[in-house]
Amino acid sequence: MTSTEAVQAGEGVEDVVRTAAGAVRGRREAGLTVFRGIPFAEPPVGEARFAAPRPPRPWDGIRDAYAFGPPPPQDLGLAGQTGAPAAPEGDDWLTVNVWTPEPDPAARRPVMVWIYGGAYKLGHAGSPGYDARRIAADGDLVVVTFNYRVGMEGFARIDGAPANRGLLDQVAALEWVRDNIAAFGGDPGRVTVFGESAGAGSIAALLAMPSAAGLFRRAIAQSVPGTFFSDELARDIATALAAEAGLRPTVADLSAVAPDRLVPAGQALAAKMPRYVDRWGQAAPTVTPYSPVVDGEVLPVMPWRALAEGAARDVDLVVGHNRDEFRLFTAMAGRTDGIGDERAAAALRLFGPGPDGEKAYRAAFPDASPGELYERVQTDWLFAMPSLHLAEAHLAGDGRAHVYELTWPAPGNGGGLGACHALDLPLLFGTFHADVGALLFAGTEPSPEALALSARFRASWTAFARTGDPGWPAYDTRRRLVQVLDAEPVVAPYPEETSRRLWEGHEFAPLPLLGGGDR
Repeated sequence: MTSTEAVQAGEGVEDVVRTAAGAVRGRREAGLTVFRGIPFAEPPVGEARFAAPRPPRPWDGIRDAYAFGPPPPQDLGLAGQTGAPAAPEGDDWLTVNVWTPEPDPAARRPVMVWIYGGAYKLGHAGSPGYDARRIAADGDLVVVTFNYRVGMEGFARIDGAPANRGLLDQVAALEWVRDNIAAFGGDPGRVTVFGESAGAGSIAALLAMPSAAGLFRRAIAQSVPGTFFSDELARDIATALAAEAGLRPTVADLSAVAPDRLVPAGQALAAKMPRYVDRWGQAAPTVTPYSPVVDGEVLPVMPWRALAEGAARDVDLVVGHNRDEFRLFTAMAGRTDGIGDERAAAALRLFGPGPDGEKAYRAAFPDASPGELYERVQTDWLFAMPSLHLAEAHLAGDGRAHVYELTWPAPGNGGGLGACHALDLPLLFGTFHADVGALLFAGTEPSPEALALSARFRASWTAFARTGDPGWPAYDTRRRLVQVLDAEPVVAPYPEETSRRLWEGHEFAPLPLLGGGDR
C-alpha cells in the first residue's frame, strides 16, 4: 500500500471513545479501529490480591489504547514460551481489546467476545495467534478479547478468597462489554462468547453461573474439557500447591509472595501429579492443578446439570470438538510410537466410563492398537464426550444447540497429528504462523484447502453471532446431525457413534478427592 492509499484507507487515523472509566484512543488498522489494553478492572494486587475483580479506577484525559496489557502470571507454554512472547510487564493484567469496523454508537453490530484457553494456567489475549482482525473484518462485527487470571492467582482454592477468581474476571469483562461496547459500535444485546479448551470450559461454567446470566445471547464452545474440581479436591490440591512454596493456602500467606514467584510452585506440583492417582484420581495425569471449582456459590453445580435443568435455555449454543484431540498431548510428551498395552490398559481403566471401561473399549474397538485405544479414551473423556453431552444437556433443558466435529488433519509432522487439539485456533483466526499454528502448520504456507476451511470457520462462527444459525441444522437426539469440518465439509450423523454409545448415560460430575495415597 502506498502512503497515499494508506491515508485514503484511514490507516493510522486515531479514534477516541469514551468508556465509563475514561476516554481511550485507538488506531485505524487494515480497515478496522483497534483499541488495546483498556482496563476493565483494577489491578488485582496489593489489597485486591486474590479478591473478586473491582471496577477500574477512572482516569482523566485520554488514555492511549495502542498496546496489549501485560499477561497475568503464568506457566511456560509450548517451546518454553509464555502465552505472550515479548508482552509488556506490569500488574495491570485485567484489560480488554476491541476490533471494530467503526466506533459509531449508531452501528449496533453483533459482538463476539473471545475467551482463551491454556489449561487454566496460561494464556494471554495479546498472543499473536488471537489476532482478531480477520474475524472482525470478515464478519463485519465487533470482536473483544480480554485477559483473566490463571494459575494460582485465578483458580487455586485459597482460604479467605472467593473460588473461581478467573471466572469472576470473565464476568467482569462481560459486564464491561455490556456497559461500554455500544460506544465502540457494538450491540450489547447481541453478544456471543466463544472460546477453546479452558476457554470453552469457562463458557460451560458461565452458562451455569447466576452472576453471568443475561450477559451474552449466544455461545460457541470449542473442545469443552470435562475437568471440574469438587471443592474437597480443589482444597487438597491447593494445600499441595502452597506447600511447594513452603506456605499454607491462605490469603495471608500467599499475598506475602510476589505473584510471579508462585508460578514455579504450580509447575513443580504439575510434574509430581501423576504420582497421586490414588488421591486425586483422574485429575492426577492431567498435570494441571487448576480447574473451575464447583464450590456451591460462584459455580453452584456442574454445567451439564445446570443446562439440563434449563439454566441457559435462552442462550443459543454451538459446541464441538476435534477428532484426534489427545494426539497433540501424546506428541508433546514424545510418546507417538511408544504406547504399549500396559499403559493403554491403565488409561482405559482410569478414564473409561462405567465399572469396566477397559473391557467396554476393547470390545467396541477390537482392531485398535494400544496407542489408538490410549488416545481414543482420553480424547473421549477429556473433550469429545463432555462437548457432545453439553449439547445434549442443553437440549434436555429446552435449549438449542448446533454440534460440529473437525476431522481435517493438521499438515505438520507429515499429517501425523491428525485433527488434534487446538487445530481449530489457527483455522478460526487465520493465524497459521503464530503460537500453536507454527507447530501444526510446520512453518509452511497454508494450502488453498486450509484457507478455504479457515474461511468456512469464520463464516459459520460470525453467521451464528449475527443470526443464531451457523449454517447447519440444530442437533437432535433422533438424527444427531452435525457439521463435519473437513476438506469437503458435510452435514452427517455424529461420526463418533461408537464412543457416543459407550458414554451414553454417563454423568460428568466434579472430580472427587479420593483420600488415598500420600502427598
